[in-house]
Amino acid sequence: MRGGALSLAAFLASLRLAGFPNLANLHGSRWQLACLVFAVWGMFDIARCLQRKWNFYHGGVLLLLYTDLIIMAMIVLFAIFP
Repeated sequence: MRGGALSLAAFLASLRLAGFPNLANLHGSRWQLACLVFAVWGMFDIARCLQRKWNFYHGGVLLLLYTDLIIMAMIVLFAIFP
């Protein structure tokens, strides 16, 4: 739960740093790389929950890892967006 909240907070901060509410002000920012670091930290925190045995819990953790991967891709996209 802590890792997911950290990744989601990093994504929301990245949206805010990109100037999201006003579409005319969308821009890249170097501070979004700090958001990327926090998103990676959240992903590693979620990855600690993986178990060796394959079950529905393991599948749920993998799903959360994939969502963190998409969050990190969106942060990189916002960082390089002109």
